[in-house]
Amino acid sequence: MIFVECQQGTPEWFAARAGVITASKFSDAVSTLKNGDPSQASKDYAYRVAVERIYGETTEDTYQTFEMRRGQELEPLARMAYELKTGGLAEESGVVLTDDRIFGYSTDGLVGDDGLIEIKCPNSARKLVEMWETGDLSEYEHQIQGGMWITGRKWCDFIMYAPQLEPVGKHLYIKRVERDDDFIEAMESKLWEFARRVQSHVDNLKKEAA
Repeated sequence: MIFVECQQGTPEWFAARAGVITASKFSDAVSTLKNGDPSQASKDYAYRVAVERIYGETTEDTYQTFEMRRGQELEPLARMAYELKTGGLAEESGVVLTDDRIFGYSTDGLVGDDGLIEIKCPNSARKLVEMWETGDLSEYEHQIQGGMWITGRKWCDFIMYAPQLEPVGKHLYIKRVERDDDFIEAMESKLWEFARRVQSHVDNLKKEAA
């Protein structure tokens, strides 16, 4: 593992992620159509990563939306609330890369030797209500399991922080997710297929330019 110490949203953070297949996009990377072909989201992401590897810089939109700024402002409060609630200290560690720098994960915090945290601070009323009512984490499953795969951790505490629900005492939602090696094995196989597709795009672009 390679640890890149940087703060989310900074130029250093974007630079560390350039050309890297990141856990937040694993779901897109492995998504397919009913016939098994790559989805449009998967194709688009493969093109983006390929171009970043050639360009050497991120092609992500670095403009910060209100949602992104809000998330960055609330994340430290969410981390503090988590630490007060659980007694566990979450150490920030920036971006974690695999040794080959093909895959990466932006950690929200490492806890002890075995855990990590994944923080979400949505502004969507629907997401807040649905999380408390259903506890459905399927939307984040690839990111969470991907984070454990890259960091070698055994569990992840998923945190949803919503100060707008503080009047009813539900501003902090925590759900522990255990490492699922069967899920990770299947995901890893699909991710390597995606990585080969990215490299094929890179090779083709270099060949045409030569």
